[in-house]
Amino acid sequence: MRAVACLFSACLLAQSALPTAHAQAFPSRPVRIVVGFGAGGGTDIAARSIAQRLTESFGNNFIVDNRPGASGNLAGDLVARAPADGYTMLMANSTIAIPGLSAKLPFDIRKDFIPLSLVALGPSVLVVHPSLPVKDLKGLIALAKSKPGELSFGSGGIGNITHLAMELMLSQAALRMVHIPYKGGAPSVVGLVSGEVATLFTSIPTALPMINAGKMRAIGVSISNRNPALPNVPTLAEAGLPGYYAASWYGLLLPSGVPKPVVDALSKEIVAAMQVPAVRDSMIRQGFEPVGNTPDEFSRFIREEIPRWERVVKAAGIKPE
Repeated sequence: MRAVACLFSACLLAQSALPTAHAQAFPSRPVRIVVGFGAGGGTDIAARSIAQRLTESFGNNFIVDNRPGASGNLAGDLVARAPADGYTMLMANSTIAIPGLSAKLPFDIRKDFIPLSLVALGPSVLVVHPSLPVKDLKGLIALAKSKPGELSFGSGGIGNITHLAMELMLSQAALRMVHIPYKGGAPSVVGLVSGEVATLFTSIPTALPMINAGKMRAIGVSISNRNPALPNVPTLAEAGLPGYYAASWYGLLLPSGVPKPVVDALSKEIVAAMQVPAVRDSMIRQGFEPVGNTPDEFSRFIREEIPRWERVVKAAGIKPE
């Protein structure tokens, strides 16, 4: 009997140690961070910033996998269907919190993912082609009103935050422009630089090189405070649209069902990474506002974002596709 009791105790002890062993063993192979947009955009830059730090922290590679298309939904579907083992993550942006934009969305943001961490906030910047005869927001509004429906604006895709930020501006300023969607922030910037579109909102990290090179002109940032990377560029609220606010965000999601020890291990390292001065300084220089929070905090954040952006979509009359 004593031998049986000892054997039973040993089995219980081994079972209780499994989650810890699982967490300690993770990752035993490279981890993929899927990005639903092309290389060079804000989502891609955020993913690569955190991937490098996690590679150093875990001693195993965290690889960015760009899968652009359908405003990030192709990547979202890929990750939602991935094995729930922690080896496939999604670097999402604000678009994923606007499910009403898609008539047949292949996943449910509320059920098919575990929000892991809000990595950073990313205010957008309103830019114009340097040939456009405007120097500020008031000039752009005046030009657009003099040519209703003639000026074109680009975006990172239908329903992308860069699209919604512009729709919000057009609504507040009572303007009409033609929308030209691209497959991601970086292609939309190429479209502006080449003269295909006259103006657009894009992430500050994506725009900075072109702004500094004089290939586009920044006339406003989309949140309530000026951005350290563009200290001389006013907010849109300052520049003539009181109350204007539209912030993008970048966060990591896992497929539902990933074991809690793995979620906890990843969360711990992401929060730690976003407190490293070198990481924070690098992201701030690129126009991000670093965050790094817990799964519970990120879950609450997403629940608040969904109805806020749904109101913008409804007001703009954007139909699900």
